[in-house]
Amino acid sequence: MSIPSLLPLIEAPACRAPLTRQPLDAGRAADLSRLLKAIADPARLRLLSIVAASEGQEACVCDLTEPVGLSQPTVSHHLKVLTEAGFLSRSKRGTWVHYALVPGALDSLAAVLVTA
Repeated sequence: MSIPSLLPLIEAPACRAPLTRQPLDAGRAADLSRLLKAIADPARLRLLSIVAASEGQEACVCDLTEPVGLSQPTVSHHLKVLTEAGFLSRSKRGTWVHYALVPGALDSLAAVLVTA
């Protein structure tokens, strides 16, 4: 009798669970990574939440420096990053710039983060 035939046959569980939805492809992962990097900074995340919580989901840059405790040029830089990532839109009114949350901008992040 050979040794392998002495051992009972045991069904091994699958090494991984089956996929329940489509995984990210390389391009989508790169796009999503860019978006996540834009909001990964605590100051940018706070600025985004302040704008989103403001009346009409819009705020003047003049109203954003004090809550985050940063200089106006630093706040403007962070707002530029959020605008380039597509989270905020920018409009100039006189000498002030107003930022508004882009409708649906957070939906793509939410869709990926929600479990199946």
